[in-house]
Amino acid sequence: MGTFRMEQATTDVALDKIAALANEIWHEHFVPIIGLDQVNYMVGKFQSYPALKDQVKEGYEYYRIFCGDAFAGYAGIRPEEDALFLSKLYLHKDYRGQHLSTKALEFLKDYCHKHGLTKIWLTCNKYNSHTLDVYHHLGFSNVRSQVADIGNGYVMDDYILELEI
Repeated sequence: MGTFRMEQATTDVALDKIAALANEIWHEHFVPIIGLDQVNYMVGKFQSYPALKDQVKEGYEYYRIFCGDAFAGYAGIRPEEDALFLSKLYLHKDYRGQHLSTKALEFLKDYCHKHGLTKIWLTCNKYNSHTLDVYHHLGFSNVRSQVADIGNGYVMDDYILELEI
């Protein structure tokens, strides 16, 4: 396995590359879980280049995950008062199972220590069972569930998970 690193996406080019990878990952992973129409809607609303640009303006930070020279995945975070919201953590299918999520979480824990944050929280689709298993293995606990109306007749049916730092 190549050297792991996370680089903050500070340019339009970097954000555009994240959006392109997001489109690929979402169509590969989420169509069986939520269907093609909802994937297309959610990619446009939350993962597209314009959506990422807007989120950065609202305080989100994006990081590209590299395995050697390969762009293997990405993370989106937003620091809050005492917690870090892990909005997005996605890996290309060719790089899953190589402990990149573990290494990304170590990076995020370091981020929390540097910024005085005491926990990381995230949402995960209730039917995304493998990803839930990964988060539980990494030490996250389900704290509650929520159904959020995201427009266009779609909802996100999620668990909220937390990890105390």
